[in-house]
Amino acid sequence: MKLNYKRTFFIGLAFLSISAFWQMYDNIIPLILQNSFHLNETLIGAIMAMDNVLAVFLLPFFGVLSDRCKSPMGKRTPFIIVGTLAAVIFMLLLPVADDTDNLALFIAALGLTLLAMAFYRSPAVALMPDLTPKPLRSKANAVINLMGAVGGVYSLIMISLLVGNGDRPDYLPLFISVAALMGFAVILLIATIRENKLARQLLEEFPQNVEGGLQETEKGGQSLTPEVKKSLIFILLSIFLWFTAYNAVTTAFSRYAQTVWGIQGGGFANCLMVATVAAIISYIPIGIVSSRIGRKKTICGGVILMTLCYLAAFFFTSYHPVINVGFACIGIGWAAISVNSLPMVVEMCKGGDVGKYTGIYYTFSMAAQIFTPVFSGFLLGNVSYRILFPYAVVFSALAFVTMCFVKHGDSKPERKTSVIENFDVDD
Repeated sequence: MKLNYKRTFFIGLAFLSISAFWQMYDNIIPLILQNSFHLNETLIGAIMAMDNVLAVFLLPFFGVLSDRCKSPMGKRTPFIIVGTLAAVIFMLLLPVADDTDNLALFIAALGLTLLAMAFYRSPAVALMPDLTPKPLRSKANAVINLMGAVGGVYSLIMISLLVGNGDRPDYLPLFISVAALMGFAVILLIATIRENKLARQLLEEFPQNVEGGLQETEKGGQSLTPEVKKSLIFILLSIFLWFTAYNAVTTAFSRYAQTVWGIQGGGFANCLMVATVAAIISYIPIGIVSSRIGRKKTICGGVILMTLCYLAAFFFTSYHPVINVGFACIGIGWAAISVNSLPMVVEMCKGGDVGKYTGIYYTFSMAAQIFTPVFSGFLLGNVSYRILFPYAVVFSALAFVTMCFVKHGDSKPERKTSVIENFDVDD
């Protein structure tokens, strides 16, 4: 049984488009809210947390809705087509609202864009397991994550090239470039992936390893021992804390870079691009390291590395090229965390509860991403922009403390059978 890499590449085009959008959203929307509409930091943080609040309710809803869809194009494809089309239309209204200083149009277009993105995000992610035999989903997910990273890097490059200097650059070329990628990616997916046809073929070839075949019979729902439950609580707290630190930096960095370091236009994207590329490159060595020293030590090393980089960043009052080295280390540290944290959580549960505990993992990570833009935004607006990196240091250090109390979930993973599996991480 071998993975069809070409087919998986085409399936991953939907996730590429999603990642490209969110990279642009996180970096550009706060700048528009601040420089064009002059909103305070707390309100900006609240608006930036809106997508996570919507995701908590809408992603499961549209995922279940797509499960029940029975169309000639398949269960997921109609959602991907409609969602992408709606997102492209509504997102192009955002720079128009910015140019005309129309806050009402901007907020309405933003809400509709987020709704459109939520409409197809879960179906797009579900398409891969639908069309991949169970034993091959790890390799397939690696391809999907790599394509998501490509989408994110694309947006960072476009920001760097197309966003001019000044407080009010014209963002329309940037939005057009991302919208074009999203549209092209989904058109190519539709042209190459016939969902219903492939689902039938896979069911015939691998009846026990695709949805609709024989299902696993291992029962879940068994209670955790008090010791394991304690470890689970502490790692979930750790997840909340390191997401609180990291998401504060990624959400506010574009404004921080302009206000404190004096980086003009889209130059701030270069730092984030360095972090992203460093994370991608480091996945393979991190997989090797964690297989030798264990998941907990690898995570703790990543947390320490990120904490030191946050601390060092605070002492820079203007941009210096050495900052890029720090961001590369942040990307490596974040990769060390993301590669190992979800496996530690599911390691503590019974086999039949993997989906349940994966949901718990996302509950804590999403909760942090709802909380931290609002709280950090309040501090940035009422104290100083300079508080951003000390804020990240505090929460990152607290994550290290809580990880010290995690005593379970640290079984050393087996070595990967192929290089591509080392990229199989949570997005």
